[in-house]
Amino acid sequence: MARNKLAGTKAGKSKSAKYYQDNPDAKKKKDEYNAKYGASLSRKLYRAFLNAMNKKKGKKGDGKDVSHTKKGGTTLESQSKNRARNRGKK
Repeated sequence: MARNKLAGTKAGKSKSAKYYQDNPDAKKKKDEYNAKYGASLSRKLYRAFLNAMNKKKGKKGDGKDVSHTKKGGTTLESQSKNRARNRGKK
């Protein structure tokens, strides 16, 4: 999948993107928080769980994601459907 060419640029149009463009100190604080959050034990264990599920289901390169169900389990689902859920309409 191609990298998002707009990532890290000032091209975002959402309210939060505009806020962080105008407030570099707030952006720095947010980035520090996100780095600390991602390095926490609970997030590391969660990523390890997701990686294990991907490996167990042998899904590398097949265009599918391991999607979480409402009952708490996981299932295979197309990447486009999984990643489109719970985000605003474009």
